[in-house]
Amino acid sequence: MTARGIGLLAAALALLAAGFGYGYPDLALLGATGLVAAGCALAFAFWRPRLGVQRVAEPDRVARGEPARMRLTVRNTSRLRAASMVATDRCGGGIVPVPLLRLRPGTDTCVAYPVPTTRRGIVPIGPLRVTRGDPLGLVTLARTYGEVVTVRVHPRIHPLRATPAGMARSLDGRIDKVPHGTITFDALREYVVGDELRRVHWRSSAKVGELMVREQLDTAEPTIVVLLDDRAATYPDPEVFESACEAAASIVAAAVREDLPVGLHLVSTVAAGPYLDVLTEAALRPGDLDATLRRLRAQRLGDTLVFLTGPGGRADLGTVGALRGTYPVVLAGLFGDRDAAPVTAGDRMIVIEAADGAEFAAAWDGVRGW
Repeated sequence: MTARGIGLLAAALALLAAGFGYGYPDLALLGATGLVAAGCALAFAFWRPRLGVQRVAEPDRVARGEPARMRLTVRNTSRLRAASMVATDRCGGGIVPVPLLRLRPGTDTCVAYPVPTTRRGIVPIGPLRVTRGDPLGLVTLARTYGEVVTVRVHPRIHPLRATPAGMARSLDGRIDKVPHGTITFDALREYVVGDELRRVHWRSSAKVGELMVREQLDTAEPTIVVLLDDRAATYPDPEVFESACEAAASIVAAAVREDLPVGLHLVSTVAAGPYLDVLTEAALRPGDLDATLRRLRAQRLGDTLVFLTGPGGRADLGTVGALRGTYPVVLAGLFGDRDAAPVTAGDRMIVIEAADGAEFAAAWDGVRGW
């Protein structure tokens, strides 16, 4: 009950007590009228309209800063009474008013409103909160309708033209940094001076009448391993972590575009699920970098390791560079620490120092040491 309703109920009880106690029927009548008004208000407010709520996110996954809209349709599924209510929909941390005035039985109303995408993460939308009150303002009752729908705001993706070639190539020969004569038979060709005799295919040579040599190629594709440092102590400014997430998303997108295997790992946990969704949910938390590096060393998940970190990870670059023997190419992206002294990693690793994701993408395309 509202403050007005509580006051009316208290006054009605007082009037009834005075009317019956002191023999004033007029006071008792006023008190009874107040009680009847409060009862009618309760009955009016407790009537629950039957509403159908449908939400459609357009789209439900979007990059940070790109537009997204939520289309909300509310339908009065009651058969007899029209509904006049005050409704609001929760969108992230804000409230969106939804007009539901004289919504007749069997009709619906549609409302579209923008979804905030200025921050990376999951934006919960809903449920619809409907508030009903009596005409006298004595009672208000709020109920919720519909389910909660989420919109995932991915990190920005900056186009990367270059992709690491690694030390292997696929059978179609798109990448040619692998030495010949490794694992898989590819074709026969004529012998040329300098070929090893152990590669001569004698049966084919006897049929053709010339020496034929087996051509063998490594069919393993170059694999990129992205390690995102999500330790809270590494990023004094949370916005720097957003830049690291953008760099990770850009590398993953470039690898997928080139049809190259790519793996995403976080220092605090093992990434599971679609990588862009993992980056959407990534948050700063405690983590053990040494344990993660030991796992990467033992498993050797690829031939190119990309380590993305913040100012607090500068001291760990040497430890990451020690994986140069396990991973032929090691690259580190250092964000938000441009004022410090430049990193000198020697031949063990490539270091890109950038202020944000866009600057990292430009420096990435300029790397010539893959």
